[in-house]
Amino acid sequence: MKKTIATMLLLLSLLQANAQEKSGPFRAYLFNKEYNVFLKIDFYKQDITVPGQDLYGELPGYLSKRSNTFCWLITSVDVKGNTATLQMINDYGSEDLTATLTAKSDSIFVLKQIDGGTLKVPNNGKWQKLPKTMELKRQ
Repeated sequence: MKKTIATMLLLLSLLQANAQEKSGPFRAYLFNKEYNVFLKIDFYKQDITVPGQDLYGELPGYLSKRSNTFCWLITSVDVKGNTATLQMINDYGSEDLTATLTAKSDSIFVLKQIDGGTLKVPNNGKWQKLPKTMELKRQ
């Protein structure tokens, strides 16, 4: 009887180990030093909240600067292989765009604007346009 119970517990623990959360390249904190912007993402659980802006709820991620609270929200994502297609909207709701995020390696990602508005962030009281293609590194 004890052997049967021990065997059942062992089988249950093995099943639980196999049912762990999906992991992959699209759960990360990515940073671009040149523009001082970061991308916080989890495209699997899609449970990222923007600090101080809980109104938006849980999202696949967001792009922001370390020096202010402005952000671009990732509203939806479609992952295929090592590339994800993102739908993004600024936190004012006035602009939106489509972009791709490609994992070039475990630590290097490329964000490329495909369609829609231009990614821009506040910088010293002015709007700074980000390049159409930007490299980010895992932190």
